[in-house]
Amino acid sequence: MRATVPAPLMGPTEWLLLIILSVLWGGSFLFAKIAVTHVPPLVVVWLRVSIAAAILLALLPAFGVKLPRDGRFWRDVAVMGVLNNVLPFTLIFWGQQEIGASLAGILNATTPFFTVLLAHLLTRDERITGAKLAGLVIGIAGVAAMIGPDALNGLAGMGLAAALAQLAMLGAAFSYGCANIFGRRFRDRPPMALAAGQLSMSALIVTPVILATQAPWTLPVPPPEAIAAIAALAVASTALAYVIFFRILGKAGATNMALVTFLVPASAILLGVLILGESLAPRHLLGLLAIACGLAAIDGRALRWIGLR
Repeated sequence: MRATVPAPLMGPTEWLLLIILSVLWGGSFLFAKIAVTHVPPLVVVWLRVSIAAAILLALLPAFGVKLPRDGRFWRDVAVMGVLNNVLPFTLIFWGQQEIGASLAGILNATTPFFTVLLAHLLTRDERITGAKLAGLVIGIAGVAAMIGPDALNGLAGMGLAAALAQLAMLGAAFSYGCANIFGRRFRDRPPMALAAGQLSMSALIVTPVILATQAPWTLPVPPPEAIAAIAALAVASTALAYVIFFRILGKAGATNMALVTFLVPASAILLGVLILGESLAPRHLLGLLAIACGLAAIDGRALRWIGLR
């Protein structure tokens, strides 16, 4: 009989880093909301991935990591870059032209539900259990509560625009779910090399699109707050966040790393309310509670703690 290997424990340092990471990723919705008010969404995507890629490439020697040279690696990180950076960033930034940072952060928390469903359909070793199925149903109910009747209201004006923006957020979460499944093939690759590689390929993919469609040299210089928001997106919410992410992953394991999903929406909500003065409808709080319950059911640890699993 194979011995059971205990899961890595979270020490005080890992818990502190996990909270910091949730603020950095939750803050990305705040920074994006400020940035896309003054800069086209695709340009914000381009700047975010390009600056972050440059920072991580500069950091690789400090971590003693070299980028692989084989074509398969670069092909796979290009796909990962589209699924994990280019597509979701574009959808999120486009959607945040219509909805606030708080709601964007909440809708992004549906990523684990898409991941669980895709894993069941596309893998053999991550099937849906009863608890996971219950979590999916609760989570979908939470999303429905957050979107509310806006999606069914009139087909013109802000009602439709807001509904499409929320659907874009769900599309981004679906893309992240696809990236999580596709990323299973990278288990034997150095994490820092993967981060730098996928961001570099993301920048290379977006650059010709930007040059062909946006003509960034013709855009007016954005105000200082937009420049600061873009810098924060790239430096804090992408480059620094990746470094912290891999630090936690290496010390505490993937299961504990998943706990950040519970904290990111709360960070996005608090930052949106405190800094942008956003307000939340009761259905948004109800939806957040449902998502938290759904995630707890999928994760399973809370059920084991109370003796239900």
